[in-house]
Amino acid sequence: MKIPLCIPDLGRQEERALVQTLRSGWLVHGRKNDEFEHAFAKLVGVKHAVTVNSCASALFLAIKALGISGEVIVPSFTFAASANAIVAAGATPVFVDIDARTLTVDPDRVETAITRRTEAIMPVHIAGLPCDMTRIMAVARKHRLAIVEDSAQTIGGQWCGRQAGSFGAGCFSFFPTKNLTTGEGGMVTTDDAAIARSVRLLAAHGIDKRNGRRSAIVPGYNMRMSNLLAAIGVEQLKKLRGMNAARRRHARYLTRELADITHVRTPLEPAGARHVYQMYIVRVETERDRLLRHLHRRGVGATTFADPPVHLQDCYRRFKSADVPVTRSVSRGNIVLPLFPRLTKPELDHVVDSIRVFYARSS
Repeated sequence: MKIPLCIPDLGRQEERALVQTLRSGWLVHGRKNDEFEHAFAKLVGVKHAVTVNSCASALFLAIKALGISGEVIVPSFTFAASANAIVAAGATPVFVDIDARTLTVDPDRVETAITRRTEAIMPVHIAGLPCDMTRIMAVARKHRLAIVEDSAQTIGGQWCGRQAGSFGAGCFSFFPTKNLTTGEGGMVTTDDAAIARSVRLLAAHGIDKRNGRRSAIVPGYNMRMSNLLAAIGVEQLKKLRGMNAARRRHARYLTRELADITHVRTPLEPAGARHVYQMYIVRVETERDRLLRHLHRRGVGATTFADPPVHLQDCYRRFKSADVPVTRSVSRGNIVLPLFPRLTKPELDHVVDSIRVFYARSS
């Protein structure tokens, strides 16, 4: 049996929307972007949403729109895009550790890392689980810091009833492995009209069309999402609740079936959180790489996440990092198991059985 890590849930609705948009002749930023932005803002519970060409661009543009040029506190247990955006925007990443239970950034470590040069916190919502935004927002208010949420992996995740991406400038990814996909693409969400206006301006060459002239008023970029991709996003958003419900069902099944394997630690959904399982990350005590090879031999498309962590990647070794023992341990000991809406029970059972076989042979 072959089970890939992820298969996007795309169907006739997306195909029909794409063909209709193609036939309209309007392929660049257009009406479908407006429709997608309006619906996405409603989902997140914010006043503004701006489509862009990737989450990396969303992060970059949010930092630029906020005028951040100092230090940004960010977990090292993340994808390189988080730090890339900070550096590309002219700011400086400061890497901190994560909570061993949730794998999201540790609010205590965030506060310890604050200096007079700190301007922002970038909480990274991991694998579908939002960070402890109650404590992070308290730290941000106390020290008057901006919040740029890396919500690439957590579309529809909630913390205490609020959607991820609604606490600061939210940044989302629509890559094929995400809970909602447009192939490539991203979104910035905010309640601040000035931030939304700045992101739109910067993403479209810095040209302000409101005065009737195609005149650049700031040196901008070309980071827009096309009308074609937005058309897919509109249809995907209609299915998001069902797709996330399926991910949660599959995750509950895996957690229940793996519970008696003492070598495997399954994901946690803490009180107050709603996990949407963009990834299903397990931690194993020993022989991670041997288990990974075993899964591959049995057709299970498992992988790892943040190994090595960002602060140990070549271009980031020169930046400041706090002591991050949890990050080092989790990076060396995690496996991402296949999880996507259309997984079947036989496929889920094959994943579980493959892990059981490995530990039965190892004992």
